[in-house]
Amino acid sequence: MRAPGDPPWDVYLTGTVFLDIIFTGLDSAPVRGTESWARGMGSSPGGVANMAAALARLGLRTALAAAFGDDHYGEYCWDALERGEGIDLSASRTVPGWHSPVTVSMAYEGERTMVSHGHEPPPEAVFGPDGGPARPPRARAAVASLTPGRGAPWIAEAARAGTRIFADVGWDETGAWDLAGLPDLEHCEAFLPNAEEARRYTGADCPRAAAHALTECVPVAVVTLGEEGAYAVDRRTGEAAEVPAIAVEALDPTGAGDVFVAGFVTGSLAGWPLADRLAFAGLTAALSVQEFGGSLSAPGWSEIGAWWRKVQSLPGQDPMALERYAFLEDLVPRRLDRPWPLRRAVPTIGFGRSA
Repeated sequence: MRAPGDPPWDVYLTGTVFLDIIFTGLDSAPVRGTESWARGMGSSPGGVANMAAALARLGLRTALAAAFGDDHYGEYCWDALERGEGIDLSASRTVPGWHSPVTVSMAYEGERTMVSHGHEPPPEAVFGPDGGPARPPRARAAVASLTPGRGAPWIAEAARAGTRIFADVGWDETGAWDLAGLPDLEHCEAFLPNAEEARRYTGADCPRAAAHALTECVPVAVVTLGEEGAYAVDRRTGEAAEVPAIAVEALDPTGAGDVFVAGFVTGSLAGWPLADRLAFAGLTAALSVQEFGGSLSAPGWSEIGAWWRKVQSLPGQDPMALERYAFLEDLVPRRLDRPWPLRRAVPTIGFGRSA
C-alpha cells in the first residue's frame, strides 16, 4: 500500500533493547534454595527489539532509536537487528562504557517469570544536547509504549507530521489507573491494552465494554483477551470485531504481545478490515510462542504461508474457522522472499558476530 511521496519508513519506534536469555522446559517455578535445570535455552535481542524484529519480518521498513552498550551483548544485539533483520539503526547510538541491559526469562506452565538488570543510558545517547528528544524520522506509523503519568514529546511531534500512532501501555505502578495520566493518548490512532489494563482504566465490568469506553479517548481500541483472543472497536467506521485465539502448544510466550501489535499495525497500514487485522495479529502471536524468545521468535511471511497451507490440508477443519483466515490466500508468498527458516534464538552468543 506504499505510494509515491510516502515517508521512507513504514514504522518508527524507540525504547530499550535488552539481551534476553530464555530458559524453557522448566517443570515448575524455581524453588528457593534449590537448583533448577532447564531443558531448553535461547538468547536473543529483547525489549523494544521484539516489536522491531516482528515488524521487519512482516516486510515493514522499520527504524529504531535505541541505546546499545559497547560490550559484546550490545554488539550482538546491534548486528542481529541491523544485519540480521534489516532494521535501520541510524537513529540509534552505541554508548561507550554503558553495559547492555539483560533480562533472564523462565518459561513454565504456559507463563514466564522475568528478572532484569540495567541502568538508564545517558540522555545524549538518543536525545539531543538540550535533553529533548531527537526529531523522529518520517514514518507512516509509530509504535509507542505509554508511561502512566508521563508524556513523550516525540509522540506529539510525530503525530503532527502525519505519523499514525499505535500505543500499548505498561502496568500502572502508581495504582491510579487514570486515563488523564496518559496525555499522549490524544495523539494515538489505536490503543492496545490487555483485558485487565482496559478494565482498570475504564472501570468497566468486562473487557468488551472497556473497549467501547476507550473509544471516547482514541479512535480504535483493541483489548487482548489472552486465551479468548481479542476484541476491537473502531469508532470511525462503527466496526466491532472479536476473533478467538488459535490454540497452540506454547514453548515461550516472551514477546507475544509485541508480535500481536506488529501484526495489527501491518494490517492497519495495508487497509484491511478490523476483523482481518485482529485475526492476523492473533495468528502472528500464536506462531511466535512456539519458538524461543521474543524478537527471533517472530514469524515472517514464509511461516505464515506454511501455516495457511498446512491447516487447509488437515482433515476435519472447521469451515468457519478456515473462512476467517481466507484473506491470507492472496497474501502469502508462492515462493520464499527471504531465507527460510528464519534465524532463531540459540543458547549462546559466543559463536561470533551475526551473519
